[in-house]
Amino acid sequence: MKPTADGQLVPAVASAVEASEDGLTYTFTLREGIRFHNGEPVDMEDVVYSLERCTNGEDPTAHIKVLDIITGIQTEGDRLTLTLSEPSGDFLAYIMTVYIIPRDYEDLETHPIGTGPYKFVSRAAQNNLVLERFADYWGEGGSLDKVTYKVLENAEGLVLGLQSGALDLVAHMTSEQTSQLSPADFHIEQGSMNLVQALYLNNASAPLDDVRVRQALCYAIDKQAMIDLAFDGYGIPLGTSMFPSFAKYYDDSLTDYYPHDVERAKALLAEAGYPNGFEMTITVPSNYSPHVNTAEVLAEQLKEAGVQVTILPVEWNTWLNDVYNGRDFQSTVIGLETDNMTARKLLERFESSSSKNFTNYSDAEYDEVFARALAALDDAEQTEAYRTLERILTETAANVYLQDMADLVAVRSGLSGLTFYPIYVLDVSTLSWD
Repeated sequence: MKPTADGQLVPAVASAVEASEDGLTYTFTLREGIRFHNGEPVDMEDVVYSLERCTNGEDPTAHIKVLDIITGIQTEGDRLTLTLSEPSGDFLAYIMTVYIIPRDYEDLETHPIGTGPYKFVSRAAQNNLVLERFADYWGEGGSLDKVTYKVLENAEGLVLGLQSGALDLVAHMTSEQTSQLSPADFHIEQGSMNLVQALYLNNASAPLDDVRVRQALCYAIDKQAMIDLAFDGYGIPLGTSMFPSFAKYYDDSLTDYYPHDVERAKALLAEAGYPNGFEMTITVPSNYSPHVNTAEVLAEQLKEAGVQVTILPVEWNTWLNDVYNGRDFQSTVIGLETDNMTARKLLERFESSSSKNFTNYSDAEYDEVFARALAALDDAEQTEAYRTLERILTETAANVYLQDMADLVAVRSGLSGLTFYPIYVLDVSTLSWD
C-alpha cells in the first residue's frame, strides 16, 4: 500500500485488497508484471519473505508490534491472505511500512533495491545519494532521468547552493532564507511539517494537574501572534493533536476553542487558587531553534496572565532522557508527528497506560473512546471516534496546542509538480522540468 496526497491508502505492489467482515483476514492480489530494480519479476515468494522479515524483527523500520497480530500467511496463485489474531482498523496503514524486497537479497545495506519509480545508483557517505529513473516501473510518474540528494554540513550552504545552480530544490527552509532568493529564479511552495507543535504539559505536576490552570494557559496564549512573531506569519494554528493534511480526522472547529482572553485566564487561575499566578518552567531542546523561539514568545504572553516562565534549554539527549522517558519536567515545547497514515500514533500517546504518554495525561472517557477506536472496523466509525478523542483533549486542555509549522520549499523555475503528503516524503516521481 502507499499514501495519496489527500491521506488515502491505495494498492501499490498489490493491485487490490479485500477485508473480511469480521476484520480477521485481508486478501491482497499481487500486481501483474511488477519488477524489481534489477529487472527480476516480483513473485509471491518475495512478498512472503518480506512479510516474514518484518514479523520476525529483521526489518527495524516496520511496526513490529502491530504486525505481531498476523497469525497466518497463506498464498494461492497471485493472492495473499493474512489472518489476524484480532481485528485492527489501522492494519492497512501499518502494512504500508512493509517494503517488498527480493527474497534472500544480501546487498540491501550497500545497494538497496525495490519496485519504485527510481532506483539506487550510488551513495557517498555524508555527501550525496544518486537515483535514476526506473524504466520498468509499473505505475505513472518519473519523468526526471536522474536525481541527486546532497548532504550539506550547514544551513548557510543551502541558499548559496540554490543561487549558484548546484541545487534545484530545498525543503524545510526558513522565511529569511527564501527572502534571499530571486522570484525570477525560484518559486516558493508552502506545505506543512505534518506535526503538532504544542506547549506540552505534565498533567501530574502541580498546578498543571488542575484543568482550570491548563485552560487558563490556553486562554493566555495568542497563537497567531506567536506565529507572526516567531515564524513571520508562516504556520497553521491548531487546537488539538491533529494536523490539517489528515483531512478526514481534522476538526477545524477546535482551532479557536480557546480564544485569546487574558482576563479569562486570570479568572480561572484565581478560581484554581492562584490569584497572583505561579512560576512555571518550559524545558526545550536547545538544538531546535524554532521550539526555542516559540518558548520565548510564550513566556512573554504568559507573563500578562501572571505566569512567570523560566526557559530551560537542554541538549537533545537530555530532553529524551529527562522529559520524554523520565517525565521529569513541568512543560516543554516540541513537535510530535506520525510516520504512517493513521491518526492512531498521534492519539495513542494520551491513553493513560501508554508507555509514550510522557505528559501523564489521564482521562477515563478518553481511554474508553480510544479502545472503541481501535476495535472499530468501519472506517467512518473509527474516524468519528478519533475526532471525539481530539475534542476530549481540547476540552480538558491536555496541552496548549499551537501550530503545524510551515514547510517552505524553494523550487527552481521550470521545475514543477511538487506534491505534499500527510507524512513527510519528497516524491520526485511527481516532479518534471517544463
